[in-house]
Amino acid sequence: MSYDFVNAKSYLFTSESVTEGHPDKICDQISDSVLDSIIKLDPEARVACEVSITTGLVVIMGEITTSAYVDIPSVVRKVISDIGFNDPELGFDSKSCGIMLSINEQSSDISEGVSTSLEVRGKDITDKNALIGAGDQGMMIGYACTETPELMPLPITLSHKLVQQLSNVRRDNTLNYLRPDGKSQVTVEYSMGKPKRIDTVVVSTQHAPDISQSDIYNDISNYVIEPIIDKSLVDSNTKIYVNPSGRFVIGGPNADTGLTGRKILVDTYGGFARHGGGAFSGKDPTKVDRSGAYAARWVAKNLVAAGVSDLCEIQIAYAIGMAEPISVSVETFGTSKISYDKIIDIINDVFDLRPAAIIEQLNLRRPIYHPTSFYGHFGRPDLDLPWEQINKMEDIKSRL
Repeated sequence: MSYDFVNAKSYLFTSESVTEGHPDKICDQISDSVLDSIIKLDPEARVACEVSITTGLVVIMGEITTSAYVDIPSVVRKVISDIGFNDPELGFDSKSCGIMLSINEQSSDISEGVSTSLEVRGKDITDKNALIGAGDQGMMIGYACTETPELMPLPITLSHKLVQQLSNVRRDNTLNYLRPDGKSQVTVEYSMGKPKRIDTVVVSTQHAPDISQSDIYNDISNYVIEPIIDKSLVDSNTKIYVNPSGRFVIGGPNADTGLTGRKILVDTYGGFARHGGGAFSGKDPTKVDRSGAYAARWVAKNLVAAGVSDLCEIQIAYAIGMAEPISVSVETFGTSKISYDKIIDIINDVFDLRPAAIIEQLNLRRPIYHPTSFYGHFGRPDLDLPWEQINKMEDIKSRL
C-alpha cells in the first residue's frame, strides 16, 4: 500500500479470491493434505510438496524426508472428491484420474544447515531456539489494518466471503446446478485511507449446461452477493457482474492447468501488502516462507490490536541456515502513534522471530494446514489459527 492511498480522496483497490475447485487451489489443497498426513505421524518431517494438475492427471513432486508412511494417491483422491470433482460428467473425476509421483528426500546440504544453524555450529550453545536455521533465504511480509474485525483489508475479506458463500450454496443444494470452480473480485473505493463504498463486485461460477445466464445472475445476486455485501456500502453506481464471460460449463482442471503456490495474493492480503514471493502450501514449518510469514502476520496483528498504528506492514528477512533474522522492518504509512525506533524495540522485546521459536510459540508441528489452503491463511475467524491470536497485545501496551 502507498501513501497515496492514505491521502487520496478517491482511491480504487481490487482483490480477488477463488473457490476450492479452482485448479491452482486444488493443488494447494493436495499439497497441504499431504503435509498434514505426514506431520500427523512425524512432526519432525521435512516436507516440500508441489502439485500440478491438468485434464485427467495429477503430478505430485517434491522433497520429503520422513519416517512416516502415507498413501499419497489415496490422499489425492480424497481431496479431489471432497472438493466435488467426483463425476466424469464434470470433466475431472477423483476415481479415474491418473496420479504420478516424483518425490525425493530433502537435500543433505540443506538438511544440515536447517538442523544446525550457523550460530551454533562448532559452539557449545544450549539455547534450543538457536538450533534450527532458516530453511531458505527470503523476505516474509505480515500485514494488519483496522478496517475489518479480522484486522484485514476489506477487498480480500469480502472476496473470500463471496467464494465461501458460493461454495455453501453449491454444497447445500440451494443452487444445485453450480459446479466447483469459481472466482470473486471486489473493488472498494477508499477516501483518505478509509472504505467509502463498493465500486464493483464480480462473481464467476462454473455451472451445469442447462441453466440460463439470466437465472445464474439472479440467483448469484440473491443467494451469494446480497448476504455478504453490506448494503450501506452499495449505491446506485455500484456495478455487479456475474459470469461476465458468459457460459462457464467447462471448469476446474479440464479448463486450466493448476499449480501449487500460484495464488499467493489470494493466500495473503489481496495485494494490499507487499509479498516476498514465497508460497505456503506443502511446506513444513522449518520453511520460513510459511512460518516466517505467519509470524509476521502475528506481529502486525498484535501491534495494530494494541493501538500502535492503524496500518502495519512487517518485513522479516532470513538467510538459509541462520536462526536470527537478517532484518526486521516496519511500515505504518504515517498512522503510527509512536516512533519507528520504539516499534522495533517492542518487536525485539516481545517476539522471538527465530524459526525454532516461531515453531514452538505457534505450535506449528501439527496437522493444521489443509484448511488454510483455501479462503486465505489470514483473517480466518472460522479457524483457530495460532498466528491470528491477539495474545501479545497487553504485553505491547505495557511498553507504550
